[in-house]
Amino acid sequence: MVIVFAVLALAVLVTANWYLWRRLFRDTTSGPGWVRRAGAAVVAGGWLLAIGALVGERTGAPFWLQQALAWPGFLWLALSIYLLLGVVAGEAVRPLLRRFLERRDRRRAPAAPVVVPRPETVPAGTAPEEPAGEQPAAPASARLLPAPSRRLFVSRVVGGAAAAVAVGTVGYGTYGVLRGPRVRRVTVPLAKLPRAAHGFRIAVVSDIHLGPVLGRGFAQTVVDTINSTQPDLVAVVGDLVDGSVKDLGPAAAPLSRLKAPAYFVTGNHEYFSGAAQWVEEVRRLGLLPLENARTELPYFDLAGVNDIAGESEGQGPDFAKALGDRDTTRACVLLAHQPVQIHDAVEHGVDLQLSGHTHGGQLWPGNLIAEAANPTVAGLERYGDTQLYVSRGAGAWGPPTRVGAPSDITVIELASRQA
Repeated sequence: MVIVFAVLALAVLVTANWYLWRRLFRDTTSGPGWVRRAGAAVVAGGWLLAIGALVGERTGAPFWLQQALAWPGFLWLALSIYLLLGVVAGEAVRPLLRRFLERRDRRRAPAAPVVVPRPETVPAGTAPEEPAGEQPAAPASARLLPAPSRRLFVSRVVGGAAAAVAVGTVGYGTYGVLRGPRVRRVTVPLAKLPRAAHGFRIAVVSDIHLGPVLGRGFAQTVVDTINSTQPDLVAVVGDLVDGSVKDLGPAAAPLSRLKAPAYFVTGNHEYFSGAAQWVEEVRRLGLLPLENARTELPYFDLAGVNDIAGESEGQGPDFAKALGDRDTTRACVLLAHQPVQIHDAVEHGVDLQLSGHTHGGQLWPGNLIAEAANPTVAGLERYGDTQLYVSRGAGAWGPPTRVGAPSDITVIELASRQA
């Protein structure tokens, strides 16, 4: 089944890129030449870089090589998505534009002139000659734009528009990531929260994804943004990194400058990057890892569970260990990377679960896929007596680009119903 799926995926990828090349390069040129060859090289080379970036990250290739491949490869990955969407949308425009051009040409074509012979003076004694046959005016249809030229013009307009929109979309989405996450503020009432804790602020940050693209400068931006909100507590809910401590330790160093007490739980990407080493590294930086553990704060319990991906290493989530013996009269806030863990949280009487993982879909229409795989993609929702808040995340995985899912750091302000 794996082989069949791989073959089908490869067939779809090849077909989609052939179609992309055809619409952007073959159909926009009048014949074989360097433009078509260059287009084939761009499409094939872009995908080689993208696959190389993905494989290099997962196999722990030399970090300099990961960095060299990541920017062009991942940006091509995002650009190809919107180029493909653009040319597909252009299929609806093509026939409309062709008909418009045909009608415009017919309206502009002048009618054939009526030829009136000019009288000529005939010398005396000379027999008049028969009037020479008049050359008929060319029919209006002959003066229309030839069909091949019209098709070429339409292909260039639609292809150029698709390329311009795709480049603009990816450019703006990349700028949004590199600029840094924006702050969202959400008030969450908790029935068991004492009056003294009313207004307690938790800065929730997830999916920073430090790696070959987003490095130390980005981490510093995230830390500065969190500190500017003056939270009472910081919750880092997974997917901090995409790489080893050896390569990314310096990039994560700004986390030591967080001013509020900070807690950390693993995400699935930590298990691709050496979770045990990263747990120790964040501890060294001053964050407290909650590995299926709980800490009793003055006004509520704060618990954390490992990510589901840890099951492959015997380090999966253990809700009973984290929550089994707690005082259920106290409010409980749970840090769990994936929203799908909400069902276990409900069973264990958690009041609020804080998660990430989805990126809000990151690249539209990726939100449709995220919605199919997660109970909540972004924002606050209630499941029985348990509330779930899902952050869109601060960074980005793969392409450093977001479309329709802006990055965020959320300040959760807890509200007591007794206040």
